[in-house]
Formats: sequence, structure tokens, C-alpha cells
Amino acid sequence: MATKTVRIGFLLLDQFTMIALASAVDPLRMANQLSGEELYNWHVIGSDNQSVLASDGIRVSVDETISDDFSYDILFVVGGINITQTYSKRELAWLAQLNRKKTIIGGLCTGAYVLAHAGLLDGQECSVHWECAASLQEKFPRVTCNNRLFTVSRSRLTCSGGVAPMDMMLYNIAIEHGHTLANAVANMFVCDRVRSHTDHQRVPLRHMLSIVQPKLMEVVELMEANIEEPIELEDLAGFVGISRRQQERLFHKYLDCTPSRFYLGLRLERARQLLKQSFMSVIDIAGACGFVSPAHFSRCYRKHIGLSPREERSSGRNLDLSNNNGHINFDHVKECLQAARNEPSFASVKVHMNS
Repeated sequence: MATKTVRIGFLLLDQFTMIALASAVDPLRMANQLSGEELYNWHVIGSDNQSVLASDGIRVSVDETISDDFSYDILFVVGGINITQTYSKRELAWLAQLNRKKTIIGGLCTGAYVLAHAGLLDGQECSVHWECAASLQEKFPRVTCNNRLFTVSRSRLTCSGGVAPMDMMLYNIAIEHGHTLANAVANMFVCDRVRSHTDHQRVPLRHMLSIVQPKLMEVVELMEANIEEPIELEDLAGFVGISRRQQERLFHKYLDCTPSRFYLGLRLERARQLLKQSFMSVIDIAGACGFVSPAHFSRCYRKHIGLSPREERSSGRNLDLSNNNGHINFDHVKECLQAARNEPSFASVKVHMNS
């Protein structure tokens, strides 16, 4: 049975981020190349026939406009800088129309902000670039904005910025066509770790707290600088000139956790980096991250991460997946496939469709 081609559209907003678009499109191209089949077909869309200016100053020509009569299986809004100023009521109405047609709709980088304004994320979770998260949550309280790299929620696919769209696309490729193809695509892009929907984007703490809580920032900086030999919480409070009780209140109010849990999280995150990015033994990593013994380290790691340290290290690049189901014949996609026929990787991965 022939594999169904998934039709994907990318609506480019003015000042969109080029890296988000490229990180989303290239995994699709490579999946086609490695499988030797047209698994995905993509199209760049604009509000009109004019080229769209990216935030890096490069102009991109569009294939179609929102006035054209085309249908898509998935439509992504590609956002960028100044997101509150770069879309129109006409585009919001078009997204609502696609939603009525049961199109899966997603947002890349700051694109989730536009989906929220269109009412397409009410009652749902979403991921968005950390710079945009606070304003989105404030303006659209019916949307739950998380800090994950990407979110698959019902008929919505949203992700943060940078290269996070690649992680989301690899996730979807694995769901639709299997781990082998997804990992082969990751290898072609020298991606040494496929991040899952449970991974969080790194949000600069200074951005979250701004300058309103300098004492809390001082405590956190002391924690970050003392991973191998953790400082007692009482001493941390004393070093920055606050009481232990004040310290507890600040952590609860601004970080929604206790100081001890936050400190443990920093140490476990450092341990996870060392497990995945170094050849240090588990014993040495336990000591480097301030745990009194390897057994204590393993218990804490399993409790909070869900795997033992050895399981984490041996898991390689296996994707953390759950089952999730979500013909325009565009010449440029076929040209990509045709041009790839001389590549040694062409059709090198046999596609196994999930039943």
C-alpha cells in the first residue's frame, strides 16, 4: 500500500525566524530522501504574493497565499520577533477557517501567540519561545503556557524557538514512520541527542525574575556555583542577608518549589549532562554533583528523572514517544527527491508504517 503524503503548510509572518523554518522543513526533506518516498509535501504561504522578510534580513518567496484554495493536513504559523505587531485579523480569520476544516494547526517559535489570539489554544497547553511566554500567558489566561520544547495537544502542535522545531518534527516522524527513520534523519544533521516533548527549554532565570528579586538571584547563583559541594540552606540565606523563612517564601512565590528541591534539580540536571556528554563513571558523576554515595545518587535520579543513571546513559537516542495520530503535488518537493537520487543516502532507510 502506497504511503500517504502528509501535506504541510508554513504561514510566514513578517520578521519570522529563519532558523525555526529551516529546522522544521529540513527534517521533512531528509525523511523523504532517506526513505526514497514523498512522505511529506511542504508549501510556504504568505498573506499575499509578496516575499516575506525574515528577522535576519533574508526575503523568502511564497508558493501560495491565504486567498488561494488549497488544503493542508497540518498548517504551521512561523513567528519571530515583534509577534504582537506582525499578523492581521485576516490571517486570524483564515486560521479559524482552517480549524473548522479540522486541519491540524501549529506554531513555531512565537507562532503560538497567534494561535492563542485566534482562540485556537483555549483550554489547551502550548509551547512558545521563552521571551514570549509571559506576555502570552498574561493576555490569554485560558491558555496554559508551559516551558517544554514542544507540545502535542489534541489537534495542536506548538514549539519554542531555535532548533526546537527539529525535535518536534523528529518526534512526529518517529510516530508516523518509526524510530529508525527518525534517528537516521537526526544522524544526517549531526544531532547527537533527540530531545523529547518532556524536555524543557532553558529560560534565563534573570529573564524570569528580572531585577525584582535580586536576593533570590544571589541564592540561585550560589547554588549554581556550588554543585559539587552543596551549601546548607541556612548558610545560603545568611550569605545573602535574608532569613531561612524569607528564602522559602521567595522560592515558593517565584519558582513554585522549595529551595532544597530547586537545588537538587540543578544537581540532577548537571548529572544528566555529564551522563550524556561525558565518559565519566557514574561514581565520579555522583561525587561531582554533590551526592554522598552512588546509591543515594541513583535513588534520587530515578525518583526525579524516571530512569536510573545507567539506564539514562544506555538509552542512547531512543525517542520518548506515545501513540498519536494526527494531493497537492508541489513540484519543488519532487525536485528535491529527484536531486537527492545521486546521494548515497537516498532510500537508505526502509519505512515501516505504524499500524
